[in-house]
Amino acid sequence: MKSVLRPGLAVLALAVVLSTPSPASAAVHPAALPSKDVWIADVTAVTTEATSYLDKRLGDSGTEKTAIVLDVDNTALEAAYAPGLVLPATPPVLAVAQRAAKEGASVFFVTARPDFLRGWTAFNLSNAGYPSAGLYLKSGFVSDEVSKTAARTAIEKLGYTIVANIGNNTTDLSGGHAERTFKLPDYDGQLG
Repeated sequence: MKSVLRPGLAVLALAVVLSTPSPASAAVHPAALPSKDVWIADVTAVTTEATSYLDKRLGDSGTEKTAIVLDVDNTALEAAYAPGLVLPATPPVLAVAQRAAKEGASVFFVTARPDFLRGWTAFNLSNAGYPSAGLYLKSGFVSDEVSKTAARTAIEKLGYTIVANIGNNTTDLSGGHAERTFKLPDYDGQLG
């Protein structure tokens, strides 16, 4: 009897073979995330620099409409270290947002979360204690970088000068439209 694989089954069989780790690659594991305490210390090092910059920059803003932009997951909210439906604020990032708001800057959130999560995301940010002038989520099939750059452009079209953009991923920060960017740790992409 002759063995015959249908084209769909052949593709499935090939996928299984290719996804099965070889003995050599089975020993390779991604680095473990550091403890939450280490992560918070690493985030605090960056937010301390951001706060120092904002204290100087916002003190000189006069009547200018200023804003800061924050990413959501693993920036404003602790997505990796406190997974669940209701995520807590990342304390040092919350402190930056509250201080910026107190100094007259508007706080905007720009995320790659899909637009159907708008209500839940807005609730979570508010529940965590964040001031918010607006929330921009990803819509359509564009890259995260294109989506986030377009959101910052839209904020500028509202008359704001984005004085700081804070995120843990390069797509949060690339594309311009911010005077300064502050990169939080992502540990080689593990906190994407």
